[in-house]
Amino acid sequence: MVRFKVGDSIVYHKPKCSFSPGPRARAIYPLERGEAYHYVVDKFWKVVSVHADGTLDVVTRTGKQHKLNASDPNISKARILQHLLYRKRFPTVTEPQ
Repeated sequence: MVRFKVGDSIVYHKPKCSFSPGPRARAIYPLERGEAYHYVVDKFWKVVSVHADGTLDVVTRTGKQHKLNASDPNISKARILQHLLYRKRFPTVTEPQ
């Protein structure tokens, strides 16, 4: 299991389903009858707190907060190349909230 700490940048691979995938969608495939699509969108968030029960509080670039389970397979730490390519999509957190 990956250990997270406050200030870590993470990439959350959010699964979605809709009739029209957006430009940032990847791993796109049609559902059974072909009326909608299932796909994944990468979200670039920062960890603002780590709890003893194995949950993380994360913040988005727009300031929204989410609580995630640290063992969620859709979470990964951001790599150096992701930091360089997507630096404007990561939130800037000056102090833990």
